Amino acid sequence: MNKKVITLNGNTIRYAEEGNSKKNLLLIHGLGASAERWESVIPQFTKTHRVIVPDLIGFGQSDKPMVDYTTDYFSTFIHDFLQKLEIDNLSIIGSSLGGQIGAEFTCQNTDSVEKLVLVSPSGIMKHSTPALDAYVMAALYPSDNSASNAFQMMSGNKNIDKKTIKGFVMRMKLPNAKMAFMSTLLGLKDSEIISEKLVSIKSPTLIVWGENDPVIPVKYARSFVSGIDDCRFVKMENCGHTPYVESPDKFYKIVSDFLK
Repeated sequence: MNKKVITLNGNTIRYAEEGNSKKNLLLIHGLGASAERWESVIPQFTKTHRVIVPDLIGFGQSDKPMVDYTTDYFSTFIHDFLQKLEIDNLSIIGSSLGGQIGAEFTCQNTDSVEKLVLVSPSGIMKHSTPALDAYVMAALYPSDNSASNAFQMMSGNKNIDKKTIKGFVMRMKLPNAKMAFMSTLLGLKDSEIISEKLVSIKSPTLIVWGENDPVIPVKYARSFVSGIDDCRFVKMENCGHTPYVESPDKFYKIVSDFLK
């Protein structure tokens, strides 16, 4: 990935940018992740879009200030980040936490988002699951074993790329990484359920969910589909929490057809 760095409100933010299209596509990663999580699909989306993939503030190689990491804070970050890059019209794909952030941003910036894709978004589920518990433990006590166990549970696949494991462990050992992770987790638990806000989304929306998602079970898709006026839903078979990692070609086909 072509990685760049900008200074935003006094913080250093790392992001990847690929493609020369006039159509902009923003990819927003989930809790504890980074831009690298989208590596399997970025090259395909660059065929039709300029793809921008930030490390969210508090995660990856971006700065991790001592703040309250609420969804409103992340939505404001996305707004300021796009303003810095002089982007005022785009489509968004957000995964898990990134899906909730994408939905919040779209609610507040209805005229800026052409199309919205939410992949197993958070925002409705308020209790934990065994897979999420394992992921939190891996973040607090990062090791190859704890991370491997968590990613295996999340995907339902025992063959996890070693680079994924090493990258997660490395990121969680960075200064303030655990603080940002736990602050985000607490912010999610304290936030209002997003259901009532979904009616504000006027952009055509696609919900993609792995049928075997053990982190945020697919039953929570109903609230998003029923809450958004112009909404489509695809359940990806044999996939867990991150179908764009587990079945990237199929994911790209589904999403690219929608974006067209």
